[in-house]
Amino acid sequence: MTLDTPKTVFLDRDGVINQDSPDYIKSWEEFAFLPGSLEALRLLNERGLCTILVTNQSAVARRMLTIAELESLHQRMQDKIVDAGGRITDIFYCPHLPEEKCKCRKPRTGMIERAADKYGLELAQSVLVGDSAKDILCARQAAVGRTILVRTGNGLSAEIELAALKVFPDHVAADLLAAVRWIIDPQSQARPPSGRKRNP
Repeated sequence: MTLDTPKTVFLDRDGVINQDSPDYIKSWEEFAFLPGSLEALRLLNERGLCTILVTNQSAVARRMLTIAELESLHQRMQDKIVDAGGRITDIFYCPHLPEEKCKCRKPRTGMIERAADKYGLELAQSVLVGDSAKDILCARQAAVGRTILVRTGNGLSAEIELAALKVFPDHVAADLLAAVRWIIDPQSQARPPSGRKRNP
């Protein structure tokens, strides 16, 4: 396989698969799939791609929900995804606060490294889709092959933040469905990402 047909797709959760909230997603009642995200996950599954969630969930450390409640929410999310024809291979989450300086909270690379070790992944043959600067910076530090920023969630402010750092994703998409179509369409890979050159 080449980078045009990645083996693994890493996804952020809030702002990519579901609507984000400044008050955090603390229960299934607050969880809402973004338009097109279930179809996007179905398309990835149909093409046999390994799809792995890597998500910061500091609401756990903030005592807004427990690990058990978070995992229950993820199970219900998985059930809906399977019902729609999709599949998430695994979920890695960081429950820590930013000030804890853990190795797993993005932009640190711990979650991606754990996934790579567990599944024997070739990170150079992977792509990450996220809506924040932390997502893109994490992927670059982990040597993930391609990065896609979606404009849902925090994507618009992330574009500005990344530009200030002179870090540019390989592609900018309106949402997860548009990102997945870019991943799986060989012709679209020939188009330059957002008119910018990929930084070394």
